[in-house]
Amino acid sequence: MNSPTIWPAAFFALLLSTAAPGAERYEVALERGVPVRMRDGTVLRADIYRPKAAGKFPVLLQRTPYNKAGEDGLGHRGAERGYVMVIQDCRGRYTSEGEWYTFKHESDDGYDTVEWAAALPYANGKVGMFGGSYVGATQMLTAIAHPPHLAGIFPVVTASNYHNGWTYQGGAFEQWFNESWTSGLAQDTLNRRAKEATNALGNVWRLPLTRYRLFDFGEEDPLALPALAPYFLDWLAHPSYDEYWKRLSIEEHYDQITVPVYSVAAWYDIFLGGSLRNYIGIKAHGANDAARRGQRLLVIIGGHAGSGRKIGAVDFGPQAPVEEDDLMLRWYDQILKGISNGIEREKPVKIFVMGNNLWREEDDWPLSRAQSRRYYLHSSGKANSLNGDGSLSAEQPATETADHFVYDPQDPVPTIGGPLCCDATHYPPGPRDQRTDEERDDVLVYTTPTLPQPLEVTGPASLEFYASSSAVDTDFTAKLVDVWPNGFAQNLTEGIVRARYRDSQERVEFMTPGRTYKFALDLWATSNVFLSGHKLRLEISSSNFPRFDRNTNTAEDQANATRSVKSTNTIYHDQGRPSALVLPAIPQ
Repeated sequence: MNSPTIWPAAFFALLLSTAAPGAERYEVALERGVPVRMRDGTVLRADIYRPKAAGKFPVLLQRTPYNKAGEDGLGHRGAERGYVMVIQDCRGRYTSEGEWYTFKHESDDGYDTVEWAAALPYANGKVGMFGGSYVGATQMLTAIAHPPHLAGIFPVVTASNYHNGWTYQGGAFEQWFNESWTSGLAQDTLNRRAKEATNALGNVWRLPLTRYRLFDFGEEDPLALPALAPYFLDWLAHPSYDEYWKRLSIEEHYDQITVPVYSVAAWYDIFLGGSLRNYIGIKAHGANDAARRGQRLLVIIGGHAGSGRKIGAVDFGPQAPVEEDDLMLRWYDQILKGISNGIEREKPVKIFVMGNNLWREEDDWPLSRAQSRRYYLHSSGKANSLNGDGSLSAEQPATETADHFVYDPQDPVPTIGGPLCCDATHYPPGPRDQRTDEERDDVLVYTTPTLPQPLEVTGPASLEFYASSSAVDTDFTAKLVDVWPNGFAQNLTEGIVRARYRDSQERVEFMTPGRTYKFALDLWATSNVFLSGHKLRLEISSSNFPRFDRNTNTAEDQANATRSVKSTNTIYHDQGRPSALVLPAIPQ
C-alpha cells in the first residue's frame, strides 16, 4: 500500500504559485466585445486577452453568467504567460444576446465557442476551460458535448447533478441558495428588461425571502418572478428527478467526457458532493484513457463558504490558502504546453486535513486504506438537546428506548453556518458553533466520550437509521460535529432526507404514520482529525431552515402547500433497529 505524501506548508504554497521555469512573459493585446455567433444565430460577446507577439498560442476559455468584465486581472495574467484568454458572457447575460435560462444552452454554446476559439488566427487549436460554481457547470456541459478542440477543463466547486446537489438535496429544496442565487442572477435580467423598456430603475431588486413562504408575486407583473426567473418556477415544478433534470445531468453523461479534468472541491462548499462525484465518476466511466487517467482532485476548505486561512469561526492556519488560478495556469502549462514543471510527478489527489491543518497527497479518492467504522446511537429515550443522555459508541445496542421529538414547521431549527451561498451577510457560512441549536428539544444530540487519542475521519460519511413519524411525510436532518475541549461545537458536514424520497429521487412514496422505515442519509464527506480531548457528535432533527425548505408534514406539493401540521418523529436504536453513524476512519 502506498503511503500518503505530507507536504510542508511552505513548499506546497511555493509549488502552487511558482511559474514554469524560464516561462516567457508577453505584452498583452486586448479586444473587447468580440462577437461569437452561435449555431442558432445568437451573438455572444467575449473579451480576448492575447500575447502581443507573433506565433500561435493555446486558448483558455471562461464562459460566465457573472459579467466577463470581472475577469480583467486574470485575463491579463494568462496572456502575459502565453495564453489566449477568452472571457465570454453566457447567453442572455450582460453583453450577450439571447434569453438567459440556467443550464439549457451551455452544451451547444460551449461547443460552438470552443471551436470558434480554436480557429482564431493566433490560436494553436488547443482549448482549455476554467472557472468555478456555475462557470464549472459551463465547462462540464461543454465537455459532455466533446468539441474536437477541447483539451481539458478545470472546474472549481461545481456540481454533478443539477437536481440532487444543486437545486435539491435528499429531496429537499435548497431554499437559501436557490433564492439568493436567483436574486443575484435576476438583477441583470431586470436591468436588461428596464433598458429595453427605456425605464431607468435605480433600486436594487431582490426576490422577497420570507420566513414561511417561498415567494409572493403578481402573475401579471412583467418585472416579477415569472418574467425575470422562469427557471426558478420550473425548479419548483420538478421536485422529482425527471427528464427535465436528467437531460443535463453530468452524472448521466460521464461516458461522454473525453478530456482530462482537474476538479477542485471544498469541505464546506455547497457543491462538495457533486465535485467529489465528478472525480470518481469520470475516472470510472470517462470515454477514453485521457479522461479516465487524466483526473485530478484538490479539496480545499471553504469554496463558496470563504477563502483564506479563516473560514467561518475557525482559523485553519497560514498554510490553508491556495491560489486556484495559479494552480490552473500551472496545470495547463503542463498539459497544453508540455512544460515539465513537476505537476506530472504529483499524486492525483491533494486534500486539506482539518484538525491537523495540513496538506496531504493521496493516490485516489476515496482513500483505499479507510476503514468503515460504525458509531451506534444510544440513549434511554432522552437524547433531546445537550441536556439529554444521547451517546455514540462502537457497542451495538441491545434493548433501548427510542427517542422522540416534535417537529413544528412553524418553528424550524435555524441554519447555523455550513455549506451556504450566496448571502453571507444574513446567514454566514462555514464552521460555526452549533450549541444554540443543540439546546433545542427538537434536536437529538449523541456524543462520544472524550477521545483519548486523535481520530482521523477522511472520506464519505453517512447515517443509517430507523425512524417513524406521526405524519405522512417529514424530513430528517443530520450533522457531524467536532466538539472542542472548551465546548465549541464545530459543524463538519450535514445532510437531509425527505421521507417521500427515501427510496428514490424519481418516485414519491409517502409514509404510513407510525410505521418504522429504514433511512440512509448522505452526509457527503469530510477530512478531519478529532484531536485528543475532543468529542465526536451527531445531531438529528427534522429541519435546517432556511438552508432547506420546511417540510409541511402533509402530502401537499411543497411549493404550493397551504397548511402545515406538527409531527412526532421517532428515532429507534435497539438490537433489531441499530441506527448508526458510518464514518471512514484512517489508521494511524
